Amino acid sequence: MILHRYFAIRFLRSLGLVFAVFVTLLAFLDLIEQLRAFNGSDAEFGDILQLSLLNIPKSLYQIFPLIVILSTITLFLGLARSSEMVVTRAAGRSALRSLMSPVVVIVLIGAAAVAVFNPIVAATQVEYETRAGALRGDSTTLAVAQDGLWLRQGNPNQQTVIRAQAANLDGTRLSGVSFFSFANNGGPIRRVEADTAQLTDGAWQMTNAKVWPFGATTNPELMAVRYETYQLPSSLTADQIRDSFGTPSSIPIWELPQFIKRLETAGFSVRRHKVWFQTEIAQPFFLMAMVLIGAVFTMRHQRGGRTGVMVLWAILISFGLYFLRNFAIILGENGQIPVAMAAWVPPLGAIALALGILLHLEDG
Repeated sequence: MILHRYFAIRFLRSLGLVFAVFVTLLAFLDLIEQLRAFNGSDAEFGDILQLSLLNIPKSLYQIFPLIVILSTITLFLGLARSSEMVVTRAAGRSALRSLMSPVVVIVLIGAAAVAVFNPIVAATQVEYETRAGALRGDSTTLAVAQDGLWLRQGNPNQQTVIRAQAANLDGTRLSGVSFFSFANNGGPIRRVEADTAQLTDGAWQMTNAKVWPFGATTNPELMAVRYETYQLPSSLTADQIRDSFGTPSSIPIWELPQFIKRLETAGFSVRRHKVWFQTEIAQPFFLMAMVLIGAVFTMRHQRGGRTGVMVLWAILISFGLYFLRNFAIILGENGQIPVAMAAWVPPLGAIALALGILLHLEDG
């Protein structure tokens, strides 16, 4: 028990050290990128610094598996260099028993990251997009509520709120739709209700529309006009609409199941969100696979120049697994493979492969 606690503490120290290094690097790199992106705008340095701080959690969460593999390599290289691993093996401890502490620690950290850090990343990502859009002078957001879809399009001169009862898969065709346009001072400009609205190049093309003008009359109903077809200018594109509600990482994992149900009810495709949800649930096992891969190549006694080769193999295989998982996610989102396969096969397959190699090299 004492040895398990010692290995756990050593692993936490390695993880903390590597994590701190990456936080520092990402902070400088992201600050430089934000300064470049908003060069020539009216944004002050304080605003750009806040954007950078809001963007760092997302970057850290994305590369956390790579931080884990580097922490594992650092741990076992240190134990091998001090001959502590040799003494442990000589005392009768097998490789699998020696790995129990780091594996348990990383599974718990992975579960905490999904349960706690994931909502933090989602909140900071939404705040980042909101502030960045405000600094750029435009904004586009979409919300899927129980009473329908809510979309907002905007520019420096006018904001329009769009409500629809349902939509097609990419959000470019709305039904039971209402448009509410407002000037910059908050005053209403017009209200439009239509049976359907199709997003075309630069405009919403509506059918059976009724338009109420505001501002020029005290009784908008008297001035209301019906049109068989009506066109309302729009700066939106199909990609912007998909991106505004189609980024699963911007939704806390605790709210994602209910959000998926609302999307399905509204008629949107939820495959991306299902793949993301399953991938997040499998995240602790993916981190466990990273620890096992790092241990396979670095927990043995180091002999001369083989250390660098073993470390290189561990890094290359971990990077390969990382990109293989991303490729499987893409296939799952496109419907080429089942959702469960896209999320669970890469981590479980990597765990099985690492255990097989470990048993062959150490205990076989």
